[in-house]
Amino acid sequence: MEAYESVLLVKQEVFVYKIPPRTTNRGYRAADWNLQEPTKNLRLRLVSKGTEISIKLEDKTSGALFANCPIDTYPGVAVESVTDSSRYFVIRIQDDNGRSAFIGLGFGDRSDSFDLNVALQDHFKWVKNQEQIEKEKEAPRQELDLGFKEGETIKINMKITKKDGSESTSRTGKPKAAAGGVGILPPPPGVANKIAPPPGGQQKASPMASPSHRPTGQTEWGDFTSAGNQQTQQEAPQQSTNANWVQF
Repeated sequence: MEAYESVLLVKQEVFVYKIPPRTTNRGYRAADWNLQEPTKNLRLRLVSKGTEISIKLEDKTSGALFANCPIDTYPGVAVESVTDSSRYFVIRIQDDNGRSAFIGLGFGDRSDSFDLNVALQDHFKWVKNQEQIEKEKEAPRQELDLGFKEGETIKINMKITKKDGSESTSRTGKPKAAAGGVGILPPPPGVANKIAPPPGGQQKASPMASPSHRPTGQTEWGDFTSAGNQQTQQEAPQQSTNANWVQF
């Protein structure tokens, strides 16, 4: 697809000067020109076609082309600022046969010269971006590989909040050991839960019997055998007593 021509900047009045040859490498000075008597008073158009750009100097009335200045880079030889003013430039014009000449170009206001600077910089910035896009199309950038390589592992520290609001850090799935490095083991199977003794320290001896003469199965709380055994023990002496009485 053929690129179309685009007008980037128009200035209705610019001044053109004949300039003396440069005698030193210090650059051009506008003070060496006859600034009060410009050679031409013309119109300027900055025109782009694709990546190409050029300054066209035209007659303000008829629009006839007076000079064309193709620009391959900026700043560069095609458009060069003078050393003593921001309103004047030296441009290289070319004809259809490829012959070139250098002329002076001036603006009546500094804002006009500033606009030319900005338009040229924006164009070549765009050209640079286009070149980068074309390079990426030919050789696309490699995507970043975030996958695990063989043998690679990761370690995750997780904060676990308990029911009481405290936090603990766990790095593995194993249960934590008690202080000293020894885990708490469950009680062996088959062991009945024992009732703790009543508070008060040592058990008090019964006034009726000392611990050495207390019958088996009897505590200070009394005989815990059974109600049936207790009744049998009470009936036994009664029967022995009754045996001594004479039966009538």
